Amino acid sequence: MAAQIRSYWRNFIDGAWVDSSDGRTIPVTDPATGRIITEVACGGAAEIDMAVTAARRCFESRRLQLMTPASRGELMFAIAEQLDLLADEIAEVEIQDNGKTRAGGYNEVKLTQRYLRYYGGMADKLEGRQIPLGDGIVDYTVHMPYGVSAQIVPWNGPLPVGARSIACALITGNTVALKSPEDSPLSLFLLAEACERASVPKGAVNIVCGYGREAGAALVGHKDIDHIVFTGSVETGKSVLRAAAERVIPCVMELGGKSAAIVYADADLDNAARNITRGILHHSGQICSAASRLVVHRSIASALVKKIKAEAARRTVGPGVDGCDMGPVISERQLSRIEALCDAGVAEGATLEMGGKRLDREGYFLPPTIFTNVSPDMRIAQEEFFGPVLVVIPFDTPEEAVAIANGTDYGLAAGIFTRDLKLTLWTADRLVAGQVYVNDWWVGGVETPFGGARRSGYGREKGQEALLGYVQTKNVGIRL
Repeated sequence: MAAQIRSYWRNFIDGAWVDSSDGRTIPVTDPATGRIITEVACGGAAEIDMAVTAARRCFESRRLQLMTPASRGELMFAIAEQLDLLADEIAEVEIQDNGKTRAGGYNEVKLTQRYLRYYGGMADKLEGRQIPLGDGIVDYTVHMPYGVSAQIVPWNGPLPVGARSIACALITGNTVALKSPEDSPLSLFLLAEACERASVPKGAVNIVCGYGREAGAALVGHKDIDHIVFTGSVETGKSVLRAAAERVIPCVMELGGKSAAIVYADADLDNAARNITRGILHHSGQICSAASRLVVHRSIASALVKKIKAEAARRTVGPGVDGCDMGPVISERQLSRIEALCDAGVAEGATLEMGGKRLDREGYFLPPTIFTNVSPDMRIAQEEFFGPVLVVIPFDTPEEAVAIANGTDYGLAAGIFTRDLKLTLWTADRLVAGQVYVNDWWVGGVETPFGGARRSGYGREKGQEALLGYVQTKNVGIRL
């Protein structure tokens, strides 16, 4: 039986559940119906100040830093265990405020627990080093936390993205003030509830839902933050960086992508079709590392597109509560933006093979969409849809394939499909991307570093490398 969604949600500040100081609320809409399903207390500058002040007070108390690393890791395991008790409710809110499928909702819980347990296990393994400087001198390094980590989480995967940032911050001794996305805030409040049940120190984790132009701006501009983690669009990222530059605040930036899957003539086409279809249609394409450009050898382009169309046609599109394979996009605003970009593709001369227009039903549904006869300079080949839209660009030589793949402002992910190991290594070496997938899409897991190049951002989330974005190195030199 589906869990009941609560009718009202408060912000979590300093270990307590807090209403908005001015009584405002944010309506939360089910993208499968367009109807309001609940309300959230609207956090503004006042609530952000409360959250940062609580995080600062907790950090200055050294409550986390005085814990052993192993004890901080045990906190992550405790939070993960509490999520088991909230799994049904989390899955339901992921369906109804985020548009995920039912299986996708439960997978978000499992992924979140995986992050918490992975970083919990890393807590006592982040070590400094001893530097030999000769007789009479002892020199060593230690990792120090920055302080208050300000975090802004995207609407497409708020629970796992929020959890991995919170986990990295806490096990390294930082505290957190996090702004949840107004379009899909509910799962993060359930994460806050798990933190409360796990006895995370008061003020160590604070979660506020508010509008970006108000709460987000107040957070990144607050005088008492020491560190920023941002996942979102390039344009919003620029605003965050401008605020950070005013106070020289270190940032971890995970921005957009326009990732290319290069398919060479010798590739296993059935495997490529399955992976590219999954890579562009998972969560309705609302993933920054989605396989949004198919760069395919001209000799196999027609055959591969035919297979992808067949794979896409088998996907059922509808509400997650109905057990469909593919849900809605997040909002009317996002759906209209995707449709407008599809119209631009047709106007530029691309061929719309399937989809491109919303379904005639309530909610924000766009079916699988494929464009062929696309040239690399078209808008649809350059701009991020953040939706279930694949553009197909042919090539003749490996050099041309790499030039097309690298021919955008982004550099988040890329894929290679071929049986030729030498060609794989040659291509991977030349691709400008934070991660390269070979003969699969999204090879890897929480253990593998994730992040971008160029306008896709900098710093890394996931893997051991992520922890280095949450600490600074202190050197201690002692003359005996």
